[in-house]
Amino acid sequence: MTQLWSGPAVALATLFDDDGGVAAQATAEHAARVVRSGLRAVLVCGSTGEASALTDEERVTLVRAVRQACPDVAVVAGSSGAWWGSAAQRTTAAVKAGADAVLVAPPPGVADLTEFFGRVADVVGPAQLFAYHFPPGAGGPVPVESLPALPIHGVKDSSADPERLLNELELAGWSGSTYVGSAVLTAYAGALGAAGAILAAANVAPDDCVAAWGGDFAAQRRLLHTHLACRHRFPHGLKAAMAARYATPTGTRLG
Repeated sequence: MTQLWSGPAVALATLFDDDGGVAAQATAEHAARVVRSGLRAVLVCGSTGEASALTDEERVTLVRAVRQACPDVAVVAGSSGAWWGSAAQRTTAAVKAGADAVLVAPPPGVADLTEFFGRVADVVGPAQLFAYHFPPGAGGPVPVESLPALPIHGVKDSSADPERLLNELELAGWSGSTYVGSAVLTAYAGALGAAGAILAAANVAPDDCVAAWGGDFAAQRRLLHTHLACRHRFPHGLKAAMAARYATPTGTRLG
């Protein structure tokens, strides 16, 4: 399969104004700012972006704004849904708004992963489809052994499980791209030959994410502290860490 990008990416936080409205332009400007540190892709409307608190119209607005602000890197849009119909609708809208790929977590308890992702794959068009493994944070599990049968181009694995990552990279019959979603595995994933890393910590320390991916172990150790700060009372800790470095607004819709 064609790899959309290689290296670290940001799981973009969504910024909100003082009234709780989506600050799409400010969010896009933040995406462009961290991309200048060397990130190769932007994930919009993922779990870090408080996607569960966004309307479908707000999702489209964010994807379009980030696409315009970051024309030279891949833009991935979260388009998960409670069933394949809503995931397919969000996928269609995201691709129309300029997304190069979509990231979809299966609903908890879905009976047939192949059918679920097949329904979404039917509408993804020229874009790529990535599965998202992050139970219980977002949807249900994507078992490693299921990957070869799924009509997907790659997987984002936010489990922070190094054994699972090794299994994904060594899995017979699986040629898709594997992206880690945990900052604590950034250098490990880079050294092992994973496709990349899609990180919430890149909202705060994009330079350390790039350096750790390249094998800078001092940067990887610093990322632990960024990771813990971002995870604290999520999303409040993430927004506070971003504000401390970039003076971005701290408002959230979750928590």
